[in-house]
Amino acid sequence: MKTILTGDRPTGKLHLGHFVGSLRERVKLQNSGEYDKIFIMIADAQALTDHADNPAAVRENILNVALDYLSVGLNPEKSTIFIQSQIPALFELTAYYLNLVTVSRLERNPTVKNEIAQKNFETSIPAGFLCYPVSQAADITAFDANIVPVGEDQAPMLEQAREIVRKMNELYGEVLVEPNIFLSSNETCRRLPGIDGKAKMSKTLGNCIYLSDDSKTVAAKVKEMYTDPLHIKVSDPGHIEGNVVFTYLDAFCEDKKTVAEMKEHYQRGGLGDVKVKKFLLEVLEEILTPIRQRRADFENNSAEVMKILKTGTEIANEKANEVLQRVKRAMKINYFE
Repeated sequence: MKTILTGDRPTGKLHLGHFVGSLRERVKLQNSGEYDKIFIMIADAQALTDHADNPAAVRENILNVALDYLSVGLNPEKSTIFIQSQIPALFELTAYYLNLVTVSRLERNPTVKNEIAQKNFETSIPAGFLCYPVSQAADITAFDANIVPVGEDQAPMLEQAREIVRKMNELYGEVLVEPNIFLSSNETCRRLPGIDGKAKMSKTLGNCIYLSDDSKTVAAKVKEMYTDPLHIKVSDPGHIEGNVVFTYLDAFCEDKKTVAEMKEHYQRGGLGDVKVKKFLLEVLEEILTPIRQRRADFENNSAEVMKILKTGTEIANEKANEVLQRVKRAMKINYFE
């Protein structure tokens, strides 16, 4: 059985980095007909590990993320979209898995280390945040997911989940399914840089183009994009390495022949940044316009969106409970059966 589990933390609206890194791929996988089950989680409990002081924002962003999911083409008839905090089995599984992981191993997780540095936690690391990879292992295993489409930065988290699965199976028999990572075939899409040229598009860094941005906002952001600081005159030869506009064209433009010609022209001189940015804006608008239209339709019917989430959560709850009972039987803590 081929089962997918993936999701996002509701810490804000989703952006182009999410789109090329995972959302676009999820829609393709969903529509391929090759997968038996697809579970897509809005990870609100994980968002609370570093937003516990502002649960109202997390609540609001659940609807924003759901709208982004539906607007890019995720279909509740084919994919089960659910809210993490409403699945009690996930928290019980996390408690059992915590006994199999050391604090030092959690602290060595590269993804956790990077985020601790980015958020300036230093010695004030919330325990829930440190245990984030264990919670993620529970999320994956609770649905018997063997395929997990994630961004490249999440690979260390998935490896830790695999370690937990192996340890559980070693101690209690073959009780859990070991997951495998699914990365985009387009390497440029695995970690899209921000419009400022920073290594990653991030809400925290404020260098995003959001899926919900209007045309005027997208145009302004493309205009600001980092290019080649040495490319002062149109006639100057330009560099495409580290040039965000060309990185985005690699990620978003289907017409690879035109992109290759533009790169060659830019490198020899005679092609200005304004013209390249105008072409990129056309490419992005072609992608974003139908997304905006679908979002507007769903925004006008938020009750229907919440109904989709409630139904998906009920389906997810049933599956997670099945796996939890299986784990408890394997651990011999099913005392009243």
